[in-house]
Amino acid sequence: MVHAPWAIAAQAMPAAPPRPVVVISVDGAIGPATADHLHRALALAMRQQAQLLVLQIDTPGGLDSSMRSIIKDILASPVPVASFVSPNGARAASAGTYILYASHVAAMAPASNLGAATPVAIGMPMPGGPPESPAPVQKPSEPAASAAPPAVDHMTAKRLADASAYIRSLAQLRGRNAQWAEKAVRESVSLSSSEALAQKVVDVVARDVPDLLAQLDGRELTLQGGTTVRLATHSATVVPFEADWRSRLLSVIADPSLALILMMVGIYGLLFEFSNPGFVLPGVVGAISLLLALFALQMLPVNYAGLALMLLGVSFLVAEAFLPSFGTLGFGGIVAFAAGAVLLIDSDSPGYGIPLGLIAVVTASSAAFILVVASMAARARRRPVVSGPPVLLGATGELVEFANGEGWALLQGEHWRVHSDADLQPGVRVKVTRAAGATLDVVPAASASTKGA
Repeated sequence: MVHAPWAIAAQAMPAAPPRPVVVISVDGAIGPATADHLHRALALAMRQQAQLLVLQIDTPGGLDSSMRSIIKDILASPVPVASFVSPNGARAASAGTYILYASHVAAMAPASNLGAATPVAIGMPMPGGPPESPAPVQKPSEPAASAAPPAVDHMTAKRLADASAYIRSLAQLRGRNAQWAEKAVRESVSLSSSEALAQKVVDVVARDVPDLLAQLDGRELTLQGGTTVRLATHSATVVPFEADWRSRLLSVIADPSLALILMMVGIYGLLFEFSNPGFVLPGVVGAISLLLALFALQMLPVNYAGLALMLLGVSFLVAEAFLPSFGTLGFGGIVAFAAGAVLLIDSDSPGYGIPLGLIAVVTASSAAFILVVASMAARARRRPVVSGPPVLLGATGELVEFANGEGWALLQGEHWRVHSDADLQPGVRVKVTRAAGATLDVVPAASASTKGA
């Protein structure tokens, strides 16, 4: 049998290795640092022409804005994304459920769970409305009372309707169970991995990443624009994408508790520097801390009424040291500061609340620090003047320059501008008789002594 030359060459050429698979991990609350980490991981996957990005996820939920940013990146990505709730015992609650539904592949490890995707915000009641009060006991002689209509929280209804429509659209896009997705939003239900696979909420249950890649080998996925890709992941190279210093710094700074502490350190430092100019170090530390705090707050869902209350509280505490308010301003400042700290972060998402214990400690330390520093500044203002023109009255010195009634004299080691009606020559001794602003009136020291005699 004779083979064509091109067929022999094709058989001799080695098969091209499969494109790599990028793997990143998200462990903890979803926030701005998570969104930035995934965005850069997708950029790396595109540069390396990866065939798949595996997002290992274990999260209790997080911020809605960060979740939507992640989902937008996934939907627009030219590299398919497989969200994998891993390792065993992990969860994809709240925001994690939305991300799972938005991914091209949804996978879970054994003994993991997902769900409880009801949106939560400050002041928002739990799904199902407020708790029912016990029904009144009806006496035989009384007519039956008409049932009172249930109270309707329109803000809750709007949030639930928006979240339900959002996750339902993601389910329809990926061909997953839209009915259960809406139930997870409205009733906060959850599923185990086996139940999620049986109800077509996820596509795969795998032990680990190698098992997941083996099961996805040969699967076809549809990307944005209708493009279809076929995975060849059985022997693909796995490229881990670890969090670098920037991601770690963002995750630390974006913690609401640390943002609160940085803000107060910044205020402390600047207040101390302005009260005692020349120390430099408190001003430098305060400015850096305040800028870092502002950077963190602009990434977080800040309640500006809470921030205004905190600043008002600090102002009251400072004013308490200067005004005889007998504690009224100080007490009002402590109350305003504590209330502002409680309201500062406008979210009840897991991992994004400020502990009440920390608020109590920061409030007490703020009151003590500001009152002590402001009191020191007030005492400094009440001290007698030890330098300047008023202190130079009666002092003697040497005339350095003089012409047309004006000149300069050396007094107590400093050069001062002087004025005199006498005809003076440089080098003579002069005595200060009056201070007119920054100019001193002087006479010859000998004539002043004669007049005194």
